[in-house]
Amino acid sequence: MNLNQVIASISAIEKETLKALESEKAKGPKEIAGDANIPLDSVRRAVQWLKEKNLIQLEEQEEKSLKLSPAGKSSLRKGLPEKMFIEALQRLGGKAALEEVKKESKLNTPELHASMGLAKKNAWLTISKGEKGVELGLTGLEEALLKGEYSLEKALNAVEAGEEIEEAERKELLRRGLAGESTIVKRTAKLNQNGLNAMKMLSTVKQRTYNVQGQVPKLFIGKKQPYIQFLEQIRSKLVALGFQEMASPLTTQEFYNFDVLFQPQNHPARNWTDTYQLKKPKSGKLPPNSIVERVKAAHENGWKTKSKGWGYNWSREVAARVMPTAHGTAHSARQIVKGVEVPGKYFTIARCYRPDVVDATHMIEFNQLEGFIVDESFTFRHLLGMLKQFAIEVAGAEDVKFFPDYYPFTEPSVQMSAKHPKLGWVEFGGAGIFRPEMMEPLGVKAPTLAWGLGIDRLAMFKLGIKDIRYLFAQDLDWLRKSEMVSVK
Repeated sequence: MNLNQVIASISAIEKETLKALESEKAKGPKEIAGDANIPLDSVRRAVQWLKEKNLIQLEEQEEKSLKLSPAGKSSLRKGLPEKMFIEALQRLGGKAALEEVKKESKLNTPELHASMGLAKKNAWLTISKGEKGVELGLTGLEEALLKGEYSLEKALNAVEAGEEIEEAERKELLRRGLAGESTIVKRTAKLNQNGLNAMKMLSTVKQRTYNVQGQVPKLFIGKKQPYIQFLEQIRSKLVALGFQEMASPLTTQEFYNFDVLFQPQNHPARNWTDTYQLKKPKSGKLPPNSIVERVKAAHENGWKTKSKGWGYNWSREVAARVMPTAHGTAHSARQIVKGVEVPGKYFTIARCYRPDVVDATHMIEFNQLEGFIVDESFTFRHLLGMLKQFAIEVAGAEDVKFFPDYYPFTEPSVQMSAKHPKLGWVEFGGAGIFRPEMMEPLGVKAPTLAWGLGIDRLAMFKLGIKDIRYLFAQDLDWLRKSEMVSVK
């Protein structure tokens, strides 16, 4: 940009600032503001802009200044401890025992000892051993102190008044903590040769020009983390569709995580390789005995469900063991034990924990979207249609496939996979109709469509990322550039 273009881009406050500097004398912001009759903040902005346009030169000079500390202000108000010490001794007749001086001066022990040391150093004091122990006496050289001519006391007054003091007094004030030191950077501005030339040409400029194509600074406005946005919108969407949200504690009893779900106590999924166990507390409270007995009977002989059950001796102690929740279906089991409306729709976004190998699509700690619908008129086809619509419309999946699967608590059961643009086909959910062996002992006979979806993986689709760990990343660049999430 040549000088003519620079001059044409100069704003009104820059012009006034240049005029204030026309004398070629270096001036500080306050002086410029007074001469130009514009606010100080405007001067500071104008000076920075003029520097960027190479019309002025800025000089910086550091100046150290003292300011009284709280201890210094107290000493200025009440008197320095050494002065209070000498004044107390004078009131006692110029000679007294140490304990008498301490009582009269009202100094604490550290102040008393420090004051004695300073008085001895300045030859104001004699110390001897008498009948009352240590006896103190004045020498007559303390008159300057008592008349207010003590150098340190003068220094305190000078600092309070903003005046200069000697280097020795400055060091002493700092050493004793009576003052603090701060560094002030003073900036002054002065026209350089470009600025002098610009001043000659200013009168020829009739109208300021603006560059509307210029780059503007990027603004990173405050916003929620993208995955949190996604979860909150899913939650709001389901509530708007009439779903009731279930409680989802981080820990649960095996009774809800497995037994209510008709999963036998010798099932491999209950081993340490597939689920975590809690060290403390080891056991939790079970629901009313009538429900526990029906679940026990369903496991042992099928109860009244026309099933043979699993044919083993069910253990109440095993069912009461506490564990980190392994899947969201544990919360569905808890809700059904608690009671459900028919028809009724329920969901939760649950935090789950399972031992696994961490990679682009697996974590040992993850979220699951759990839900079920109890309705006499619903069929398995309704479940498939609902899951497909959810995956395509909400998560943005390109295509969806269903495969037959097995779960101890649903029959029929299905696994759902969706096509990710970068990872290909990814499994992200299981679903089915809750079995009679699970539902009838709990007092529910209506068909119950249930699903558990890996909502972390659904979010990968929606947010366009290829690694599940990125949902919890601290990459500021990605967080700043991520667009606002919108769920249909």
